[in-house]
Amino acid sequence: MENTARRNIDVSTIMVRIIGYGFIGVFALSCLLPFILIISSSFSSEKAIMDHGFSLWPKEFSTFAYEIVFQNPRLVIGSYIVTLGITIVGTAVGLFIVAMTGYALQRQDFLYRNKISFYIYFTTLFSGGLVPFYLLITQFLHLKDNYLAVLLPGLLSPFLIIMMKSFTKSIPHEITESAKIDGAGDFTIFLRIILPMSTPALATIGLFIALGYWNEWYNSMLFLSPNMEYRPLQLFLYNVITSADFIRNSAASSNVPPQDVPLESMKMATAVVATGPVILFYPFVQKYFITGITVGAVKG
Repeated sequence: MENTARRNIDVSTIMVRIIGYGFIGVFALSCLLPFILIISSSFSSEKAIMDHGFSLWPKEFSTFAYEIVFQNPRLVIGSYIVTLGITIVGTAVGLFIVAMTGYALQRQDFLYRNKISFYIYFTTLFSGGLVPFYLLITQFLHLKDNYLAVLLPGLLSPFLIIMMKSFTKSIPHEITESAKIDGAGDFTIFLRIILPMSTPALATIGLFIALGYWNEWYNSMLFLSPNMEYRPLQLFLYNVITSADFIRNSAASSNVPPQDVPLESMKMATAVVATGPVILFYPFVQKYFITGITVGAVKG
Protein backbone atom coordinates (compact mmCIF):
# COMPACT_ATOMS: atom_id res chain seq x y z
CA MET A 1 0.00 0.00 0.00
CA GLU A 2 2.78 2.40 0.92
CA ASN A 3 4.60 1.72 -2.34
CA THR A 4 1.37 2.31 -4.29
CA ALA A 5 0.76 5.61 -2.47
CA ARG A 6 4.33 6.72 -3.13
CA ARG A 7 3.97 5.85 -6.81
CA ASN A 8 0.75 7.87 -7.01
CA ILE A 9 2.45 10.84 -5.34
CA ASP A 10 5.43 10.55 -7.67
CA VAL A 11 3.20 10.38 -10.74
CA SER A 12 1.12 13.36 -9.63
CA THR A 13 4.28 15.35 -8.85
CA ILE A 14 5.72 14.57 -12.26
CA MET A 15 2.45 15.57 -13.97
CA VAL A 16 2.31 18.86 -12.07
CA ARG A 17 5.90 19.62 -13.00
CA ILE A 18 5.31 18.75 -16.66
CA ILE A 19 2.25 21.01 -16.82
CA GLY A 20 4.00 23.79 -14.89
CA TYR A 21 7.17 23.68 -16.96
CA GLY A 22 5.13 23.44 -20.16
CA PHE A 23 3.10 26.51 -19.23
CA ILE A 24 6.22 28.46 -18.25
CA GLY A 25 7.93 27.37 -21.48
CA VAL A 26 5.01 28.56 -23.63
CA PHE A 27 4.89 31.84 -21.70
CA ALA A 28 8.65 32.34 -22.08
CA LEU A 29 8.41 31.60 -25.80
CA SER A 30 5.59 34.14 -26.19
CA CYS A 31 7.83 36.74 -24.53
CA LEU A 32 10.77 35.79 -26.75
CA LEU A 33 8.93 35.92 -30.08
CA PRO A 34 8.59 39.74 -30.20
CA PHE A 35 12.37 40.11 -29.78
CA ILE A 36 12.97 37.59 -32.56
CA LEU A 37 10.49 39.50 -34.74
CA ILE A 38 12.29 42.81 -34.09
CA ILE A 39 15.72 41.34 -34.89
CA SER A 40 14.43 39.58 -38.00
CA SER A 41 12.67 42.69 -39.29
CA SER A 42 15.76 44.81 -38.72
CA PHE A 43 17.65 42.54 -41.15
CA SER A 44 14.86 42.53 -43.73
CA SER A 45 14.67 44.76 -46.77
CA GLU A 46 12.01 47.45 -46.83
CA LYS A 47 10.45 45.94 -49.96
CA ALA A 48 10.03 42.54 -48.25
CA ILE A 49 8.36 44.16 -45.25
CA MET A 50 5.98 46.15 -47.45
CA ASP A 51 5.14 43.13 -49.62
CA HIS A 52 4.97 40.35 -47.00
CA GLY A 53 4.77 42.14 -43.65
CA PHE A 54 6.86 41.32 -40.61
CA SER A 55 8.05 37.73 -40.20
CA LEU A 56 10.17 35.65 -37.83
CA TRP A 57 12.73 35.08 -40.59
CA PRO A 58 13.92 37.70 -43.10
CA LYS A 59 12.36 37.26 -46.53
CA GLU A 60 15.14 39.29 -48.11
CA PHE A 61 18.22 39.68 -45.92
CA SER A 62 19.53 43.23 -45.81
CA THR A 63 21.77 45.30 -43.53
CA PHE A 64 20.80 48.60 -45.14
CA ALA A 65 18.96 49.82 -42.03
CA TYR A 66 22.04 49.30 -39.84
CA GLU A 67 24.23 50.97 -42.46
CA ILE A 68 22.09 54.10 -42.19
CA VAL A 69 21.96 54.03 -38.38
CA PHE A 70 25.75 53.60 -38.19
CA GLN A 71 26.42 55.93 -41.07
CA ASN A 72 28.44 58.08 -38.68
CA PRO A 73 29.93 55.65 -36.12
CA ARG A 74 31.54 58.47 -34.14
CA LEU A 75 28.15 60.00 -33.32
CA VAL A 76 26.71 56.62 -32.34
CA ILE A 77 29.64 55.81 -30.05
CA GLY A 78 29.51 59.32 -28.58
CA SER A 79 25.78 58.96 -27.90
CA TYR A 80 26.40 55.60 -26.23
CA ILE A 81 29.10 57.12 -24.02
CA VAL A 82 26.88 60.06 -23.02
CA THR A 83 23.93 57.81 -22.22
CA LEU A 84 26.11 55.32 -20.36
CA GLY A 85 27.71 58.07 -18.29
CA ILE A 86 24.37 59.67 -17.39
CA THR A 87 22.90 56.26 -16.56
CA ILE A 88 25.77 55.16 -14.31
CA VAL A 89 26.11 58.46 -12.44
CA GLY A 90 22.36 59.03 -12.19
CA THR A 91 21.65 55.49 -11.01
CA ALA A 92 24.38 55.56 -8.34
CA VAL A 93 23.47 58.99 -6.96
CA GLY A 94 19.72 58.53 -7.31
CA LEU A 95 19.79 55.11 -5.68
CA PHE A 96 21.73 56.46 -2.71
CA ILE A 97 19.37 59.43 -2.26
CA VAL A 98 16.22 57.32 -2.64
CA ALA A 99 17.51 54.70 -0.19
CA MET A 100 18.51 57.31 2.37
CA THR A 101 15.20 59.17 2.02
CA GLY A 102 13.11 56.01 2.31
CA TYR A 103 15.04 54.86 5.37
CA ALA A 104 14.73 58.25 7.09
CA LEU A 105 10.99 58.49 6.47
CA GLN A 106 10.27 55.15 8.16
CA ARG A 107 12.26 56.00 11.30
CA GLN A 108 9.87 56.41 14.24
CA ASP A 109 12.16 58.98 15.87
CA PHE A 110 12.12 61.27 12.83
CA LEU A 111 9.88 64.17 13.88
CA TYR A 112 8.66 65.42 10.48
CA ARG A 113 8.37 62.08 8.68
CA ASN A 114 4.57 62.29 8.15
CA LYS A 115 4.65 65.84 6.77
CA ILE A 116 7.50 65.10 4.39
CA SER A 117 5.84 61.83 3.33
CA PHE A 118 2.64 63.73 2.54
CA TYR A 119 4.60 66.30 0.54
CA ILE A 120 6.27 63.54 -1.51
CA TYR A 121 2.96 61.76 -2.07
CA PHE A 122 1.28 65.06 -3.04
CA THR A 123 3.65 65.46 -5.98
CA THR A 124 2.31 62.23 -7.48
CA LEU A 125 -1.15 63.83 -7.77
CA PHE A 126 -0.30 67.38 -8.86
CA SER A 127 2.60 68.99 -10.67
CA GLY A 128 3.53 72.48 -11.76
CA GLY A 129 3.38 71.60 -15.45
CA LEU A 130 5.80 71.87 -18.33
CA VAL A 131 6.24 75.66 -18.46
CA PRO A 132 7.34 76.11 -14.80
CA PHE A 133 9.61 73.07 -15.16
CA TYR A 134 11.23 74.50 -18.28
CA LEU A 135 11.69 77.91 -16.67
CA LEU A 136 13.20 76.31 -13.57
CA ILE A 137 15.80 74.41 -15.57
CA THR A 138 16.68 77.16 -18.06
CA GLN A 139 16.12 80.48 -16.24
CA PHE A 140 16.82 79.70 -12.58
CA LEU A 141 19.28 76.80 -12.74
CA HIS A 142 20.78 77.89 -16.09
CA LEU A 143 21.22 74.33 -17.29
CA LYS A 144 20.36 74.85 -20.94
CA ASP A 145 22.66 72.69 -23.11
CA ASN A 146 23.97 71.02 -19.98
CA TYR A 147 23.82 67.29 -19.30
CA LEU A 148 22.76 68.08 -15.72
CA ALA A 149 19.38 69.09 -17.15
CA VAL A 150 18.91 65.43 -18.06
CA LEU A 151 20.57 64.03 -14.94
CA LEU A 152 18.95 66.01 -12.10
CA PRO A 153 15.19 65.46 -12.82
CA GLY A 154 15.60 61.68 -12.68
CA LEU A 155 17.39 61.47 -9.34
CA LEU A 156 14.22 61.36 -7.22
CA SER A 157 10.95 59.56 -7.84
CA PRO A 158 8.06 59.63 -5.32
CA PHE A 159 7.05 56.10 -6.30
CA LEU A 160 10.55 54.73 -5.67
CA ILE A 161 10.85 56.57 -2.35
CA ILE A 162 7.54 55.09 -1.18
CA MET A 163 8.71 51.65 -2.34
CA MET A 164 11.99 51.98 -0.42
CA LYS A 165 10.17 53.25 2.67
CA SER A 166 7.84 50.25 2.65
CA PHE A 167 10.76 47.89 2.15
CA THR A 168 12.90 49.23 5.00
CA LYS A 169 9.89 48.97 7.32
CA SER A 170 10.20 45.19 7.11
CA ILE A 171 13.71 45.28 8.61
CA PRO A 172 13.40 44.48 12.34
CA HIS A 173 13.84 47.52 14.54
CA GLU A 174 15.86 45.41 17.00
CA ILE A 175 18.76 45.34 14.55
CA THR A 176 19.21 49.11 14.54
CA GLU A 177 18.64 49.28 18.30
CA SER A 178 21.39 46.74 18.95
CA ALA A 179 23.73 48.69 16.66
CA LYS A 180 23.01 51.88 18.59
CA ILE A 181 23.81 50.12 21.86
CA ASP A 182 27.14 49.10 20.34
CA GLY A 183 27.85 52.78 19.63
CA ALA A 184 27.03 53.00 15.89
CA GLY A 185 25.69 56.30 14.56
CA ASP A 186 22.72 56.72 12.23
CA PHE A 187 24.83 57.07 9.08
CA THR A 188 26.95 54.07 10.04
CA ILE A 189 23.80 52.01 10.62
CA PHE A 190 22.49 53.07 7.23
CA LEU A 191 25.71 52.24 5.36
CA ARG A 192 26.76 49.05 7.14
CA ILE A 193 23.41 47.47 8.08
CA ILE A 194 20.47 48.89 6.13
CA LEU A 195 22.06 48.99 2.68
CA PRO A 196 23.48 45.42 2.76
CA MET A 197 20.12 44.08 3.98
CA SER A 198 18.24 46.01 1.29
CA THR A 199 19.98 44.43 -1.69
CA PRO A 200 16.77 43.15 -3.38
CA ALA A 201 15.09 46.56 -3.07
CA LEU A 202 18.22 48.37 -4.21
CA ALA A 203 18.51 46.10 -7.26
CA THR A 204 14.88 46.64 -8.21
CA ILE A 205 14.91 50.40 -7.65
CA GLY A 206 18.30 50.71 -9.33
CA LEU A 207 16.95 48.91 -12.39
CA PHE A 208 13.97 51.30 -12.56
CA ILE A 209 16.26 54.34 -12.31
CA ALA A 210 18.73 52.96 -14.86
CA LEU A 211 15.96 52.17 -17.37
CA GLY A 212 14.53 55.65 -16.86
CA TYR A 213 17.88 57.25 -17.72
CA TRP A 214 18.63 54.84 -20.55
CA ASN A 215 15.26 55.45 -22.25
CA GLU A 216 15.22 59.20 -21.55
CA TRP A 217 14.78 61.44 -24.57
CA TYR A 218 12.12 64.02 -23.70
CA ASN A 219 14.22 66.18 -21.36
CA SER A 220 17.10 65.84 -23.79
CA MET A 221 14.90 67.18 -26.56
CA LEU A 222 13.79 70.10 -24.36
CA PHE A 223 17.10 71.21 -22.90
CA LEU A 224 19.84 70.02 -25.30
CA SER A 225 20.02 71.96 -28.54
CA PRO A 226 20.78 70.34 -31.92
CA ASN A 227 24.09 72.22 -31.95
CA MET A 228 25.49 69.81 -29.35
CA GLU A 229 27.59 67.19 -31.09
CA TYR A 230 26.83 64.31 -28.71
CA ARG A 231 23.36 63.83 -27.31
CA PRO A 232 21.78 60.86 -25.48
CA LEU A 233 21.29 57.70 -27.51
CA GLN A 234 17.49 57.69 -27.51
CA LEU A 235 17.31 61.26 -28.83
CA PHE A 236 19.92 60.45 -31.47
CA LEU A 237 17.92 57.43 -32.67
CA TYR A 238 14.69 59.44 -32.53
CA ASN A 239 16.27 62.05 -34.83
CA VAL A 240 17.41 59.28 -37.20
CA ILE A 241 13.84 57.94 -37.48
CA THR A 242 12.41 61.45 -37.88
CA SER A 243 14.87 62.21 -40.66
CA ALA A 244 14.02 58.95 -42.44
CA ASP A 245 10.30 59.73 -42.16
CA PHE A 246 10.87 63.18 -43.62
CA ILE A 247 12.93 61.74 -46.48
CA ARG A 248 10.21 59.18 -47.26
CA ASN A 249 7.51 61.85 -47.34
CA SER A 250 9.67 64.01 -49.57
CA ALA A 251 10.43 61.05 -51.82
CA ALA A 252 6.73 60.21 -52.11
CA SER A 253 6.03 63.69 -53.48
CA SER A 254 8.86 63.20 -55.97
CA ASN A 255 7.51 59.84 -57.24
CA VAL A 256 10.35 57.91 -55.57
CA PRO A 257 9.35 54.35 -54.50
CA PRO A 258 8.84 54.23 -50.70
CA GLN A 259 10.76 50.96 -50.44
CA ASP A 260 13.93 52.89 -51.25
CA VAL A 261 13.72 54.49 -47.79
CA PRO A 262 13.95 51.70 -45.16
CA LEU A 263 11.79 53.38 -42.52
CA GLU A 264 10.19 50.26 -41.00
CA SER A 265 13.40 48.24 -40.89
CA MET A 266 15.17 51.28 -39.41
CA LYS A 267 12.64 51.41 -36.58
CA MET A 268 13.46 47.80 -35.75
CA ALA A 269 17.21 48.41 -36.08
CA THR A 270 17.07 51.36 -33.68
CA ALA A 271 15.09 49.21 -31.23
CA VAL A 272 17.85 46.60 -31.34
CA VAL A 273 20.56 49.23 -30.88
CA ALA A 274 18.70 50.82 -27.94
CA THR A 275 17.63 47.68 -26.05
CA GLY A 276 20.59 45.38 -26.70
CA PRO A 277 22.75 46.52 -23.74
CA VAL A 278 19.77 46.45 -21.38
CA ILE A 279 18.91 42.87 -22.32
CA LEU A 280 22.53 41.82 -21.72
CA PHE A 281 22.65 43.59 -18.35
CA TYR A 282 19.31 42.38 -16.96
CA PRO A 283 20.30 38.75 -16.09
CA PHE A 284 23.00 40.03 -13.72
CA VAL A 285 20.40 41.97 -11.70
CA GLN A 286 17.56 39.46 -11.76
CA LYS A 287 19.08 37.15 -9.15
CA TYR A 288 18.76 39.83 -6.45
CA PHE A 289 14.98 40.07 -6.84
CA ILE A 290 14.37 36.85 -4.93
CA THR A 291 16.96 37.31 -2.22
CA GLY A 292 15.79 37.40 1.42
CA ILE A 293 16.67 40.42 3.55
CA THR A 294 16.56 39.34 7.18
CA VAL A 295 17.41 35.65 7.16
CA GLY A 296 19.41 35.01 10.29
CA ALA A 297 19.69 38.72 11.08
CA VAL A 298 17.92 38.56 14.46
CA LYS A 299 19.09 36.20 17.14
CA GLY A 300 16.46 34.04 18.75
